[in-house]
Amino acid sequence: MESRVEQAVALHQKGYNCAQAIICTYCDLFGVDEQTAYKMSEGFGLGMGMMETCGALTGGLMMAGLKNSAGVEEPGKTKGSTYKINRAMGEAFQKAAGSMLCAELKGRDTGTPLCSCEDCIRHGAKIVEEQLLSDR
Repeated sequence: MESRVEQAVALHQKGYNCAQAIICTYCDLFGVDEQTAYKMSEGFGLGMGMMETCGALTGGLMMAGLKNSAGVEEPGKTKGSTYKINRAMGEAFQKAAGSMLCAELKGRDTGTPLCSCEDCIRHGAKIVEEQLLSDR
């Protein structure tokens, strides 16, 4: 059986953006259907379309909220703890990929990519598994 990490890469190869590849791979574990996950994450690919924060990371950060948030029943209650998870995920991603910024990862200004999109997706998926799913 194919690992979820490689499922995420396969989704990217099918045309899903980096954020969609991450969130659609794991959405079933968080009670979100794939169609909704796909649509809500579409604007997060290519560093939110502006080559900023990598979608392979932001897809995972959206899932941190799905896992940790208390929801509308208790507004604001879990923001701080979710941000703490986000920081840990961001630090892990930066360490693994060399940057959190799509432009730097793709080598836009240097001509030398730090990390391929597929490897960023692998890193993002592994971080989701390590930091959000380790208790399953």
